[in-house]
Formats: sequence, C-alpha cells, structure tokens
Amino acid sequence: MSLIEQQLPSIPGKRYFTISETSGLCEVKQHVLRYWEQEFSQLRPIKRKGNRRYYQRHDVLLIRQIKELLYDNGYTILGAKQKLNADENSKQIKESAFKDIEQEVQELIDILD
Repeated sequence: MSLIEQQLPSIPGKRYFTISETSGLCEVKQHVLRYWEQEFSQLRPIKRKGNRRYYQRHDVLLIRQIKELLYDNGYTILGAKQKLNADENSKQIKESAFKDIEQEVQELIDILD
C-alpha cells in the first residue's frame, strides 16, 4: 500500500461518485480532476444529464495512482502517462500469458480424463 493510500479516506461501497465526492476521496481539487481527464486517456468518467461526471471505483483508484506518480514520485504529466501506458501493456502481457497457461492446464486435464 502506497503512502498516499494510507492517508486517503477509504472508498465507500458505492457504484458511482460525483466529482465532489471523488475530489474528497482523492484529496485533489475538482478542476485538477477535469484537467487530468484531458491529459490521461484512461480516465473517462461517465457523463450523464447536464454533462455531470460520475466516477466509478476504478476511476478513483486511477486518480490516486496518478496523484502518487505526480505528487509523491515527481513524475511529469508526460512521464506519468508513459508509466501508466507501460503498466497497462505489462498487465495485458501478463493476462495473455496467464490465459495461455490456463489453456495448457485445461488441455492436460482433458488428456488425463
């Protein structure tokens, strides 16, 4: 658990959060959240009636990760984008490898049956 996550409030078990709730959960001003939406393609809250933003749990976690990269680790916006993209690519590679292993195990099970 990162230093930021230890200091931030816990995320309630709600499905959607308004921008003001998200701002409080991440301790980031609302205008900063709107700016980060423009800069980080991964951050896309749902927009509903009146163009109101509704963030989900994964958005809150992403915002906290962005905040940690920028504020704690000293990344620039560009550096944080690259880090998030690299992490996403790594995650996809790991998921693909896991699926391959899972398929091989299933084939072995089929052979043993």
